[in-house]
Amino acid sequence: MSTSAKQHSRIPGAAALAAALLLPVLLAAPAEAQDASFFLTSQNPGDGADLGGLEGADAHCAALADEAGLPAREWRAYLSTVATDGNQAVNARDRIGAGPWRNVEGVVVATDVAHLHGDDNNLTKQTVLDENGAIVNGRGDDPNRHDILTGSDLQGRAVMGQGDTTCANWTSSASDGSALVGHFDRTGGGDNPTSWNSAHGSRGCGLEDLRGTGGDGLIYCFAADAGGDEALRRPE
Repeated sequence: MSTSAKQHSRIPGAAALAAALLLPVLLAAPAEAQDASFFLTSQNPGDGADLGGLEGADAHCAALADEAGLPAREWRAYLSTVATDGNQAVNARDRIGAGPWRNVEGVVVATDVAHLHGDDNNLTKQTVLDENGAIVNGRGDDPNRHDILTGSDLQGRAVMGQGDTTCANWTSSASDGSALVGHFDRTGGGDNPTSWNSAHGSRGCGLEDLRGTGGDGLIYCFAADAGGDEALRRPE
């Protein structure tokens, strides 16, 4: 057999060995992502705070999760709505299940709803990753994208009687509206600059309005059916 023929005959075996060595790595890589139950959206649907209401926002979370290969969970947007036209207010904290929640790298960001809204949760710039596992630009980065739409107070509830706090329940992209936003990087300005969910109101509801004050129309997504880590949950 010629030298070239011998080399050719060895290639399949070498390729098989390489594949065998690489397979565990390939299998391990998405394992953490398959446990993901929380992420920050990497992009806005395109119309600022007009997300198509809660239904449209939930669908946006689900679509991004699917594109990123995350589990087909019951993805919910962390958004509150106010009572209008006979519809009751909805609190963001009541939409997202019981927890615990993990980011795309498998890191627990909160064990339950009380922990999520307490001072000792694990929401930081390094842990609030997008659906692809990337760190999102915060204050000091260009562009700054740290204002996250929530429409909520510090405890994750709808705020009534203070003007527009939800950009018409997430159906408006008008410049004369407003929505409460949080700072995912826990720094900035406003009444509660270190709050992840209720730092201040936006100057408008359009995408350019939101970008003008350090946002990009991003939202938090939680899996309402997250679970399986009962030991992580704190006693009531």
